[in-house]
Amino acid sequence: MANLNKVFLMGNLTRDPEVSYTPKGTAVAKLGLAVNRQWTAENGEKKEEVTFVDVEAWGRQAETIGQYLSKGRPIFIEGRLKLDSWEDKETHQKRSKLKVVLEGFQFLGAPGNKTEFKESAPAEEGAPRSRPAPRRPAPEAGPTENAPPAGDDNIPF
Repeated sequence: MANLNKVFLMGNLTRDPEVSYTPKGTAVAKLGLAVNRQWTAENGEKKEEVTFVDVEAWGRQAETIGQYLSKGRPIFIEGRLKLDSWEDKETHQKRSKLKVVLEGFQFLGAPGNKTEFKESAPAEEGAPRSRPAPRRPAPEAGPTENAPPAGDDNIPF
């Protein structure tokens, strides 16, 4: 059976990100996101609903979010849903909360800001993320022995 757990959200931060560190030194940022939905009802009345989403970021992404974002700033996030469950210490009732674990994001709204920061998800939460190796420039294009002749329209796709 196929499974897919992918979330794309665009909204504004409801509070400043709270960055903390695990005992092993991995950064964790907790942030709130408000996502607005606007529509026109059948009677022509404009309606709006706001959905508040808790988001959790790990590693370098958490540090970057904590450094550059604050309450009210727009952000685009990519992530996955996670259900946390626990027992309330006072009432001993089972509690749960659905949140988004951030896997990538993009800053929005700042003039001229085209910064994008995305890393692959760690094997498990709290695991340190490795930074991707820097990209090397592509070699200069030039004729090679195996290259098809210029103008060859026999493309296999």
